[in-house]
Amino acid sequence: MGYVACRDDSKVKKRDAPALCDLRLCKDGPIRNGHIGQRPPPINPERLKDFVEEDYLNGDVKTWEMKIVSRNEELLGDALSLVPQSSSRISLSSHNKLIRFEDISAAAFKIQSGVQKTPCMYSRLSKLYGVDIYLKKEFLQYTGSVKERGVLYLLTSLPQDQQRKGVIVASDGNFSMAVAYHASELRIPVFVIMSTSTSPARVKTCREYGAMVISYGTTAKDSQMHARRLAQENGYLYLEEEDSAVYLSGLGTMGLEMYEQVPKLDAVIFPAGGHCGLLAGSAAALKHLNPRISVIGVESESFPVLQQSLKAGHPAEDQACNNHHFYGDVSGLCFGSNSLQLTGKLVDKVVAVSEEDVLISMLRLLEYERATVDAEGAIGLAALVAGKLPELKGKRVAIAICSGNVDLHLLQRCIARALTLESRVCRFSLVISDSPADVSKLLEVLAREEARVLDIRQERTFVTSELFTVEVTCTVETRDKIHTAQLRNALLERYPTAAWTER
Repeated sequence: MGYVACRDDSKVKKRDAPALCDLRLCKDGPIRNGHIGQRPPPINPERLKDFVEEDYLNGDVKTWEMKIVSRNEELLGDALSLVPQSSSRISLSSHNKLIRFEDISAAAFKIQSGVQKTPCMYSRLSKLYGVDIYLKKEFLQYTGSVKERGVLYLLTSLPQDQQRKGVIVASDGNFSMAVAYHASELRIPVFVIMSTSTSPARVKTCREYGAMVISYGTTAKDSQMHARRLAQENGYLYLEEEDSAVYLSGLGTMGLEMYEQVPKLDAVIFPAGGHCGLLAGSAAALKHLNPRISVIGVESESFPVLQQSLKAGHPAEDQACNNHHFYGDVSGLCFGSNSLQLTGKLVDKVVAVSEEDVLISMLRLLEYERATVDAEGAIGLAALVAGKLPELKGKRVAIAICSGNVDLHLLQRCIARALTLESRVCRFSLVISDSPADVSKLLEVLAREEARVLDIRQERTFVTSELFTVEVTCTVETRDKIHTAQLRNALLERYPTAAWTER
């Protein structure tokens, strides 16, 4: 059951007008970075009426019921079939239907005005790891993710009648953010179903992009079932991240840009995991341009979905991840055989890294590049942090930093844990006389060793020592592991009973 809201005939005509399908042809003027002329506000009452969300209008419009009686079409297949270079469903056994370089070139031309050509810059991290590192800063996209490339190409491939009806997606990840933003820019009604456990910040951001966000269910599966039901009842197109040729071609445009921006590349590192579309699509572009470039994928060793799938010869479906909020899209199941086939054919190596390596990589990017990224964005660099690619010493390597959507509270926890892993934040306890003079002497030792005191606590009740003593627990920050060792030796020399809290 759908609802249509309007105030006058002009609004009806406006709603029935054909939606924009081609980014390059627009009678209203040129489009820059996905904008048609001047970009309208993300949310305003006039657009909300078009998006059929009358609850936000404070009752200032009239509504009536309308039942959609037309047959629900298999629109995704029809939409993607409009692109002459590829089709929406690719048979694993049909080699000539895999994406070609021409498909990626066509995608790059189609989306060039709708996404940023992000920089691929030389990094100060090069001296730290003995590799000429170039960082492709894809987190600078409008929604902070490389997913915009595939999503925009997918949306512009939809027929105009489906653009008028709208699309619906059930996800709290980067894919839904990209759909929300670019569908709104293309005047396509967009609905996002998120579980009630989704962080309020992500819900707010998605609404600001222009989507109608509905919280439903306690799990992602509940949200997906609800989205499919709404799509069937109202004629919306249900979108989910998959390895269609159109979507992979859009993602592959990043590999094309990296080749153009960094001459004489020796290797390129991408995030892998279950959602390996970026790895597969970019590998197709890079290997066509220079087969000698080494393409490497990196995934978590806690759930090596891609490695298991490549070994088995089919997508692994039983690999579960209990840390989705940290790893994001990297932790998903392998979503298609087409990406898997491209990866097996074109990717030279897939390595796995630990959570500790990813955390330290996030810290490195923040300190050296002032880049705030999530686990998906940092996992490529984590392969160098972990020393998993010694063959790249002295080589010219580009790394995809493809996502920067990390919640603030999670970022704080990640950086604090990374500092602890590097022994740059440490904690110790010792028992001293309960007098200001002894506490002052302890602080003098810390000052002499140039340690920064982050926290100091005194416990007098729950101790087993003498009555007029106090247990002091200090949290301090040091420069590095060598500095921490020097501080520890100095404290043990003066306070032999000092106990260090091991991480």
